[in-house]
Amino acid sequence: MLELRPYQRSAIDALYEYWREKPGSPLIVLPTGAGKSACLAYICKEIIEGYPDLRILVCTHVRELIISNYRELLNVWPFAPAGIFSAGVGRRDAHAQIIFGGVQTIAKHAKTIGHIDLVMVDEAHLIPRNSETQYGQLLAGLREINPDLKLIGLTATPYRLGEGLLNEGDGALFDDICFEQPVTAMIDGGYLVRPISKGMATTYDVTGVGKLGGDYKQNALQAAVDKEELTRAVVDEIVTYGTAPGAERKAWLCFCSGVEHAYHMRDEIRSRGYSCEAIDGTTPKNERDRILEDFKAGRIRALTNNSVLTTGTNLPIIDLVAFCRPTASAGLYIQMAGRGLRLYPGKENCLFLDFAGVVRKHGPIDAVLPPSARSGSGDAPVKQCPQESGGCGSLVHASAHKCPDCGYEFPIDDTPKISARAEDVPMLSKGEAAWRTVTSRRFDFHEGKGDKPPSVKVSYMCGLTSIREWLCPEHKGFPKTKADRWWIAHSGKRPMPKSVMEWLDRQRELSTTAEIAVKPDGKYWTITDHRPGSANDNVPSCDNDNYSYGLREALDDDIPF
Repeated sequence: MLELRPYQRSAIDALYEYWREKPGSPLIVLPTGAGKSACLAYICKEIIEGYPDLRILVCTHVRELIISNYRELLNVWPFAPAGIFSAGVGRRDAHAQIIFGGVQTIAKHAKTIGHIDLVMVDEAHLIPRNSETQYGQLLAGLREINPDLKLIGLTATPYRLGEGLLNEGDGALFDDICFEQPVTAMIDGGYLVRPISKGMATTYDVTGVGKLGGDYKQNALQAAVDKEELTRAVVDEIVTYGTAPGAERKAWLCFCSGVEHAYHMRDEIRSRGYSCEAIDGTTPKNERDRILEDFKAGRIRALTNNSVLTTGTNLPIIDLVAFCRPTASAGLYIQMAGRGLRLYPGKENCLFLDFAGVVRKHGPIDAVLPPSARSGSGDAPVKQCPQESGGCGSLVHASAHKCPDCGYEFPIDDTPKISARAEDVPMLSKGEAAWRTVTSRRFDFHEGKGDKPPSVKVSYMCGLTSIREWLCPEHKGFPKTKADRWWIAHSGKRPMPKSVMEWLDRQRELSTTAEIAVKPDGKYWTITDHRPGSANDNVPSCDNDNYSYGLREALDDDIPF
């Protein structure tokens, strides 16, 4: 019998613990590739074994997911009292104790199915709040039969475009997130492969493309992206990276901006001598199954698609993903990225080629904010490992002195560089601390929240970016000790300042800060160490308030301790 991974067991136990304390509808958040099907199977088995009279409906929208979830239950429980209710699968087992159903088929058949005690929705981020949708109709019909119906959602992205978190706001179907497994923990634990992203010479310009429902209008987006010269340039780069000597990629997946774009991409890849197929929503079921099986088996090198392989697709052989579809949806970005992170024999990592600028727009995959929590542009500072100087072209944090992919050591250069175009950001937000040169420093009075004393806000300019920390001479304990150590390290005289105003009055006693060690923390930095400058140097007070506050502008009122 299939054994659960430790985090899968923890997720299921967290669900039971939630129900012991609360009566609500919880979410379980697991990254793509974490094995949600196994969790669904064990929940079904354990609940029916504990309560033999209960009935369960496992609902989703994708035919392949219905089949895989059903098969996973049979792997865990070979004689499970389970059936399928889906027109796409060709079965209507309406009276099974455990039903795996497609929402498109069962939305209007609540009375046919009858009494259900628990509904589990896979890919729960696809449930709109509108009660008139298929999910809304189904849940309303089932609750007419059983007002005590329980609801569980499983997803890798607990938010919807334009609506925010699934468990917040008016009309939310879920009450809490009872368990969440970070994608970095999956990678560190060896359950997913590491993503690598590259800076692309070709990018799409979606200036002027309108939006509908929060994302780009489909026809206008395709018109902006699906241009012959662009497609040739994009495929040039895909082939270059996909066939690089010593780093050849076995299976390429391209997310495209429309049906015609997907087929134009397919034809361009074929013209280079590589096998490629395209899938869209109108591809016949048998043809789609054949293509996916050939792709899984390595008989097809590349696969292009339009909006059909973003969820519910298990293709672990993928080791190159080309983002050729700009999107304002952080959830869609995460779902697309997840297709390439599954384990496969001989696969050490997955290469992401971001022609659409989605990594730059939404940030590292382990630090994406839901739409309701995002502020500003979301752009993160990076630099590219220079191929012309012997590097590999990877995108790394601006703070890195060494490329984590090839070991290239960046030369120290204090001159700010402005790229001719916006660069992308790395696919992961966590990394080792690295030293950055400080070009200027500024102290400001920072009012404390509530009854907290004020603090000194220190803004370090590193090139064109401001990185901040807060020092607390009026606090007690560790914050006060930290402030005193900083003062002494920068050649400040004793006794140390006892107030923020005294600190500001005496700031000319201090030497410069030559460098700071910064560690990526989501889209921001955490300062872990300082290298003071010469004791003969000092930094005059800065009177210019009109400089960029950089990355932590949205967190101006937070003191990190």
